[in-house]
Amino acid sequence: MNRTLKIKDLPENERPRERLFRYGSEALSNVELLAILLGSGTKNENIISLSSKIIRDNGGLNGVFNSSLEDFTKINGIGKAKASKLLAMIELSKRFKSFKDGDNYKISSPKDAAFLVMEEMKLLKQEQLKVIMLNTKNIVINVKKVFVGSLNSSIVHPREVFNDAIKKSSASIIICHNHPSGDPTPSDEDIKVTIRIKECGEILGIQLIDHLIIGNGIYISLKEKGIV
Repeated sequence: MNRTLKIKDLPENERPRERLFRYGSEALSNVELLAILLGSGTKNENIISLSSKIIRDNGGLNGVFNSSLEDFTKINGIGKAKASKLLAMIELSKRFKSFKDGDNYKISSPKDAAFLVMEEMKLLKQEQLKVIMLNTKNIVINVKKVFVGSLNSSIVHPREVFNDAIKKSSASIIICHNHPSGDPTPSDEDIKVTIRIKECGEILGIQLIDHLIIGNGIYISLKEKGIV
């Protein structure tokens, strides 16, 4: 009778857990670490082979961390149970790297704001606009995605940008959006959107502190460029 292939079915010297205990987690490959997390393969495929396929089919580890439930469940051998483990791992990583665990996070520079969103936004395949909401001490009180798609001053409505900022009694906001090309150079539309949101903020009494454009591991601050 066929049964699910587990880690213990591998030769002892190939079992990731045993290698972790013997050599430490830093000695393991991405495939082995993923294998420990998932625990078991399928009736026809061991966990090392399955983990390798997950990383390969998503274009590497960065692709895995940018994948959705639908992306994972399209892979043969990945059901909702394994997909949920992967998504939980991804979310924990994002929260750790962006300080979304309940601790106060103060924005003192464009670099602080970029660090907050970079990990999540740098590899997005589609443009997104996020709003970082701050209190009077520049402590982050909320971060929300408000728009998906190419920025256009006639499409991005200030009401969407400021809606939650008003509800949260924000003193100021920082807007962030990504360029999927990896190049954060601002376009003419990026600048138009920035000016429009800044003007609306002045009317509402919620200051636009900065607009960050996120590339692949790099960013441009329109405040530093003198536009905000």
